[in-house]
Amino acid sequence: MKTFESFESNRWVWRINNTLQTILVVALVVLVNYIGMHAYMRFDLTRNRAFSLSPETLSYVSELREPVTVVVTIASDSEDHALAQAYRDVRGILREFEYATRANRGGRIDVEFLNIFEQVQRAETLGVTQANVVAFKSGARSRTVFLDELYATRNRTRSQFQGEKVFTSALLDVSTRERPVLYFLSGHGEMRLDDVDPRRGASQIKAQLAGRNYETRILDLSASRRLPDDAAMVVILSPKTPILGAEQEILREYLRAGNGRLLVTLDPGRKHGLDDLFFEWGILADDVVAIEANPAYQDPGGDLRVGRMAAHPITQVLIDNQIPVIMGYTRSVRPDPGRPIDDSLQVAELLATSSTPSSAPTSWGEANYATPGRPSFDPDRDLRGPIMLATVAERKIDASLGISLQRGRLIVFGNSDFLANHRVEVAGNLTLFLNSISWALGRDSRLKIPARTVDHLKLTLSQEQLAITRVSILFGPGLAVALFGGIVYLARRR
Repeated sequence: MKTFESFESNRWVWRINNTLQTILVVALVVLVNYIGMHAYMRFDLTRNRAFSLSPETLSYVSELREPVTVVVTIASDSEDHALAQAYRDVRGILREFEYATRANRGGRIDVEFLNIFEQVQRAETLGVTQANVVAFKSGARSRTVFLDELYATRNRTRSQFQGEKVFTSALLDVSTRERPVLYFLSGHGEMRLDDVDPRRGASQIKAQLAGRNYETRILDLSASRRLPDDAAMVVILSPKTPILGAEQEILREYLRAGNGRLLVTLDPGRKHGLDDLFFEWGILADDVVAIEANPAYQDPGGDLRVGRMAAHPITQVLIDNQIPVIMGYTRSVRPDPGRPIDDSLQVAELLATSSTPSSAPTSWGEANYATPGRPSFDPDRDLRGPIMLATVAERKIDASLGISLQRGRLIVFGNSDFLANHRVEVAGNLTLFLNSISWALGRDSRLKIPARTVDHLKLTLSQEQLAITRVSILFGPGLAVALFGGIVYLARRR
């Protein structure tokens, strides 16, 4: 009996001992994981600190007060090398954004990678149905980042990854309750944002602006007689009838005293009524049609293939990648040679036709464009090329003293159909328009976050080296195992 009781007590001691050991092991694992999650240090050992956020970004994300959801629809298993690289770059930088907000109480960033083709219901719930985008969402505010915004390119090759700057800008957009409001003028037969007509509608512009967190509204100055206080910019797309004098005065006051931003697109043969405003800002819109006889600057359909661009923040990405702009009938818009002398006014050309020799011009401004027949250059009436097709003007306070405070920006294009639904996404048309908006509002220089260089690594092997590499991969591991086994066998024999 005593032997049985002793055996039973030992069994209980053994059970308790095993239970305590299990509890201690589990507690140790939990403790190690807890310490690993909350008390650790991270080091960026990559060249140029590729996975470290800039102090400016860290300052912004630390002040987030509301949660932000980032939805990435770039496929992780794409066979396209460019998409695969974009996925790796985006995943790496967004992981740093998540980590940077881990200590925030309410303003955490959560990243979700979504396959919109397989997770259809989830995509519809999140309201993200477009592939290869990065969507930022916070409450009712959203901002969509497209692939072409993530990279700076040169000669059609990605040279810099600017994801940190673009993502930080997107965070500011969705975390700020106010969105830039763009007012599109109406009442003069302008192109309408709700019109889906291919040749005259501008519904694609509205969709593109909405995806970039701009709010668009319609403005009829003949009814309101004033510009709303929240107007970040005014856009006039192809007026068919002249802007009235009272309306022009409102716009002049908005630009001059209100630090306003104005973008105007014109068409040949239509009086716009903005001559006084343009003169004040040093711009002259001649009623001539740009003729391009150089085949290199003609589109197969007969349109202008605008490839000559002046270096400017609006056009630089197009210049770097040799991307043209496609336009139909275009009038001349150039710096006014008789503009008033004003040191604070800076006028610069954006687009132009081909350069032309003095003897036989290959481009000119045709004054008699309404007459049927093949146009020919008339030195007495026509404007000798190259013809300026778009011009920008801005005023700065005391520019002569080196102070660069903007006092208004004006952009004028001599063509409107490059923004129509059937053309806006052709070549560099959309990029030109969006860059114009960004430059006018100063969004191109809001953040001073450096881009990261994209390294293009190449492994060059001769045919002989490639053959040796293949043989080594096929037979190398097996021979190594056989050699190791033989050494072990001989060692045991001895």
